[in-house]
Amino acid sequence: MKSYFLFALLFIASFSFGQNSPNKSPDPNKKTLIVEASCGQCQFKMAGKGCTLAVRMDGKSFFVDKAKIDDFGDAHSKMGFCNAIRKAKVQGDIVDGKFVATYFELIDKK
Repeated sequence: MKSYFLFALLFIASFSFGQNSPNKSPDPNKKTLIVEASCGQCQFKMAGKGCTLAVRMDGKSFFVDKAKIDDFGDAHSKMGFCNAIRKAKVQGDIVDGKFVATYFELIDKK
């Protein structure tokens, strides 16, 4: 019974976390954009509390949904999003003023 419970818990956890992150590879049928990525508050001067991943495209900044600031390393390191503006290859859509990422890859290596 304990092993069944553990299996069910792990299954639910992996399913839940998998729903909240962008795909590992781009969709060949969707347009891929090159954007600036950084901390919205620290680098793009967006309103909000704490540090939140954002992208800037065509001079407009959007907070990112489906990818988190610490998914790409320590945000407060020398090349972290709070201290540097990085280049990223992304796919997704603007929904309710946020960029909902279906693919997100940093293209400038640390």
